[in-house]
Amino acid sequence: MFSLSTVPAVPHEDPWHLPLQERMRLLARRPRAVAYFYEQADNSTFRYRVHNMVEVLNDGEGDIGASYFFHADLTRLEEIAQAAELLVIGRTRYDHRVNRLVAAFRRRGKRVLFDVDDFVFDTDYVHLLVNTLDLDADNPQVWNDWFAYLSRMGAALKLCDGGITTNEYLAARMRAFAGIPVEVVPNFMNREQLALSERVFEAKATQSPGQDGLIHLGYFSGSPSHNRDFAMVVPALEELLEEDERLGVVVVGYIEAGPRLERFGSRVKRYPFQDYVNLQRLIGSVEFNLMPLQFNTFTDCKSELKYFEAAAVGTLSIASPSHVYARAIDHGVTGFLSRSYEWAGVIRQALGRLGEYRAIAARAHADALGKYAWFTQRDVILRALGLR
Repeated sequence: MFSLSTVPAVPHEDPWHLPLQERMRLLARRPRAVAYFYEQADNSTFRYRVHNMVEVLNDGEGDIGASYFFHADLTRLEEIAQAAELLVIGRTRYDHRVNRLVAAFRRRGKRVLFDVDDFVFDTDYVHLLVNTLDLDADNPQVWNDWFAYLSRMGAALKLCDGGITTNEYLAARMRAFAGIPVEVVPNFMNREQLALSERVFEAKATQSPGQDGLIHLGYFSGSPSHNRDFAMVVPALEELLEEDERLGVVVVGYIEAGPRLERFGSRVKRYPFQDYVNLQRLIGSVEFNLMPLQFNTFTDCKSELKYFEAAAVGTLSIASPSHVYARAIDHGVTGFLSRSYEWAGVIRQALGRLGEYRAIAARAHADALGKYAWFTQRDVILRALGLR
């Protein structure tokens, strides 16, 4: 495990809790403006698909700015529609308020786009989603909730003139479903997240993996729906922990290590959910970031964020070869890819290349900064919005 004593945890508060008046001011401060709409701020989709976009558009000089709004702000709906030349609805379920919002922009001849980061708009795939997320299929409320969620999301998507998403695989699903043009803007790291990541990467530059006698494999879960993904790698971890006393496991977030791993005692560490900035320290402390995914249409739509957030702090990833992961990671060059039955073997392969760790980490870090840093995204966003 790497020592990060020179990079202490930083105080963090989510930066998007601005009063409505301040967000209205952001909308009016430049000649042209984009209004983003989301149901209610959160630390996941809202951060990546709304806050980060707005932060980039408002950075530096230029004639285009942006702001964001929620259901609670729609008492100012007409002002928002008048001030913005374009509306982007982020992963929002249809209701009468969304319909009124879209209508306000349409009356003014203004475009409306829909941004979504998961395959959660086509009810033909509810059964796949319930199975993949390890939900209780015997509970009728599960089916009621998810059919309602996907159908309302799909209805909102079909109201729009175009779409934006995280990768080309999901973009193709959106085009097929809604019959609209769809552009790609990847998920990316914002300024605050990247600033701490760079400090972590630099702190590791003079260290070697396992120099304290321990090598840790980390699994980082941002939501409570990854039980089946993590279960794919548990047998390999159990096997490797039995054969190699240098190894430890770090499990972070909404997931339990389970009895098969807990029997290894202090070699298996568990941490609660972290804020997205200080999470980078924890990812940076381990040698390897595990990214197992089930193989299906739903998981193929997932973005590469777990790869680039680890790469930014110089931690190597071992990932399932999903549509996106297989394109993001160059096996043996910027990380490693493992099919479901190969986990133990690929982890051994990665451990056998510890002498090349710094070189691989440096390539992955450069790849992450070149493709997934906030300062590389402005033109990508503007093209997707049709403003370039």
